[in-house]
This record gives sequence, structure tokens and C-alpha cells, in this order.
Amino acid sequence: MSKPMSFFSALIASFRNEEEGQGLAEYALILALIAIVAIVALIFLGGEISKILSTVGKSV
Repeated sequence: MSKPMSFFSALIASFRNEEEGQGLAEYALILALIAIVAIVALIFLGGEISKILSTVGKSV
């Protein structure tokens, strides 16, 4: 009776490993999307941010 149980526990463990890999891929895609959005925002707003930081730096 332990052989079928070990088979099922191995099967469940394999499903768990696949889900972890899938979750890791999803997190990587989300991080890549956030990085792309941040880069595009810096490209379009870089001049304004530079002016604001320059003003803050002068006041300090």
C-alpha cells in the first residue's frame, strides 16, 4: 500500500514544482513590464525630473 501512496505523493510533488516554475515566469514577466514602463516614463519625463531635482539640489 505504500507504493501507490508514494506514487501519488511523487505526482503531487511534480505538479507543485510545475506551478512554482509557472509562478516564477509570471513574476518575471510582471517585473519586465514594470521595467519597460519605468524606462518609457524616464524617457518622456527625464527633462522634467532633472529640473525638479536641480531645483531641490540648489535649495539645499
